[in-house]
Amino acid sequence: MERCLWAGGSELVRRYHDDEWGVPVHDDRRHFEFLLLEGAQAGLSWETILRKREGYRRAFAGFDPEAVAAFGQADIARLLADAGIVRNRLKVAAAIANARAFLGIQRQYGSFDAFVWPFVGGAQIRNAWTATHEVPAFTPESSALSKELKRRGFRFVGPTVVYAYMQACGLVNDHLVSCFRYEQV
Repeated sequence: MERCLWAGGSELVRRYHDDEWGVPVHDDRRHFEFLLLEGAQAGLSWETILRKREGYRRAFAGFDPEAVAAFGQADIARLLADAGIVRNRLKVAAAIANARAFLGIQRQYGSFDAFVWPFVGGAQIRNAWTATHEVPAFTPESSALSKELKRRGFRFVGPTVVYAYMQACGLVNDHLVSCFRYEQV
């Protein structure tokens, strides 16, 4: 069974690739989870974040944006002492600020899902990459979404982080055409 080249590492990464990556997401809590995790991943390996995913789930109230938006200084201190997550003050503060901005989008659009899918025309962009080096780090769509998220107060949402989020949440299908998951998602 052929997979995308990046999924050839640990069992954890293979399971993530095989079960989640690129599957279209329409659940707001999952959108928030991936935004939080992709922001945390900036400068680190995705495997590091996957290994800490349950720590993030526990530390960030099951990825409930409403609960995270209410976090205060005591929560920040707790998070910075939590070895189950990446203890970076800027990333922790960004997660809380992003939760607040996320709620603002939900209030305006009814859901984050309703806000984000129009950036890809309402349907998954289905690329047809034959080699890993063809997959871009960012696209005009991720740049536009990044710009709008930043305008609304999000942090750690540059075009590359946003493109990784878009790949994870299935807004784009960047499985290689030779990957068994390409046709499935």
